[in-house]
Amino acid sequence: MEDWAEIRRLHRCEGMPIRAIVRKLGVGRNTVRRALASEGPPRYQRPSKGSVVDAVEPQIRALLAEWPTMPVPVIAERIGWQRGLTVLKDRVRELRPLFLPPDPVSRTVYQPGELAQCDLWFPPVDIPLGFGQVGRPPVLVMVSGYSRVIAARLIPSRQGPDLLAGHWALLSGWGRVPKTLVWDNESAVGFRKAGRPVLTEAMNAFRGTLGIAVIQCRLGDPEAKGLVERANGYLETSFLPGRRFTSPADFNTQLADWLVRANQRHHRILGCRPADRWEHDGKPCWPCRRWPQ
Repeated sequence: MEDWAEIRRLHRCEGMPIRAIVRKLGVGRNTVRRALASEGPPRYQRPSKGSVVDAVEPQIRALLAEWPTMPVPVIAERIGWQRGLTVLKDRVRELRPLFLPPDPVSRTVYQPGELAQCDLWFPPVDIPLGFGQVGRPPVLVMVSGYSRVIAARLIPSRQGPDLLAGHWALLSGWGRVPKTLVWDNESAVGFRKAGRPVLTEAMNAFRGTLGIAVIQCRLGDPEAKGLVERANGYLETSFLPGRRFTSPADFNTQLADWLVRANQRHHRILGCRPADRWEHDGKPCWPCRRWPQ
């Protein structure tokens, strides 16, 4: 591994030719050529000896094709499996994703202005509220799906008026709105009635004012808003440590300053900074092309 890394460093960074690398490291010329042509680091691989599950894999595939969520014990019964379940579970775990339908809520690619994911983050830190009181108010977090720009603001409570005021403050700071806001089943946003999502009257009035949609995720489906969940973790590990706050206003001031730098960081998945995509993300939310006053 060390020779492989050093060969590539000498050739790419130092511009050293193959013959010089051979003399310097004392390795064969073919070894140098293989290291430069390889797509990844060398690793030892034992020749596969096969598995006892290979013989019944066609039967497993046939069952999963018809019943993708069939439990492993049922599969074992149907195929007449007489051995331990561990090796069978491992193979079913590899095969099952090939037959499961795609999740219609989980999105990995977003168009400009398509949606923003929203959530409440409860920072584990006591904040002075005045008159000798301390508390842990929620932080409203929004993440744009296309640019991954993060916006966040500490709000007094999770009640409807405070939540909508927080939305208004964040969207006015953006100067634009996405076509859709994605929420979980927060009580101030909506509720379930006969298994169907129903928005609160206040949220319907809010979204109607802006002309946008609000989607409530299914119960027990955190992957549907994974962007904002990861942003919550990023705030907790990168913003909070080493900070002290004197008031909610001080918290929001420090948070706003930090978010400017956070949105300038290089995003590994995007291959650029969120701020680089911001120019093309979203649209002014009012017919007059200005934020409503």
